[in-house]
Amino acid sequence: MADFTLSRRLTAEALGTAMLVGTVVGSGIMADRLSDDVAVSLLGNTIPTGAILVVLITILGPISGAHFNPAVTFVFWLRKELTLGIGLAYILVQVLGGICGSLIAHIMFELPVWQASTTVRTGGAQWTAEVVATFGLLASILAGIKFREAAVPWLVGLYITAAYWFTASTSFANPAVAISRAFTDTFAGIRPIDLPGFIVAEFAGAALALLVFSWLLKSNERS
Repeated sequence: MADFTLSRRLTAEALGTAMLVGTVVGSGIMADRLSDDVAVSLLGNTIPTGAILVVLITILGPISGAHFNPAVTFVFWLRKELTLGIGLAYILVQVLGGICGSLIAHIMFELPVWQASTTVRTGGAQWTAEVVATFGLLASILAGIKFREAAVPWLVGLYITAAYWFTASTSFANPAVAISRAFTDTFAGIRPIDLPGFIVAEFAGAALALLVFSWLLKSNERS
């Protein structure tokens, strides 16, 4: 990343998050149109999301680190790999890029551009699921960097593919994606009023993963 200017890094983060959210929202719309079976629609939403993560992390990771996620940026700031200013700039462009992804998906499917979701996603089970989802995502990233960095795109893509199905929340695991999904009243949406619980849970899961894996990955220390 040292070879790329901050403007290029921020552009990569904005573009990557926009493409990620565009895939989440767009594939959700397509899947919902093609099937009345919610399970089939969820599968049609899951596979493109996992696939695009592999692509985006592979092509943009060398530029910005391919966070596309404020919870990931938060962890790398805690690890002192980003300054506070750069971390906040990353988060800002991630959120803005993600919102643009939702709006572009609406344009592609000839839907009203500006929407607010009415999909209810709240409660202890959903919040617990987001802690678990984000913990697992950061675990995949941190352990992947430690043991097999080249595999991180696949680890993240496969983890999110799995987490769509084993978490009650369908694994948002990303505050920027959560905020962006509040701007779409489609299959992937979440009510704006439900965002605070999701965002707190996601940052909590990320911090917990850092705490656990900072200890777990120190193989040269006596247990």
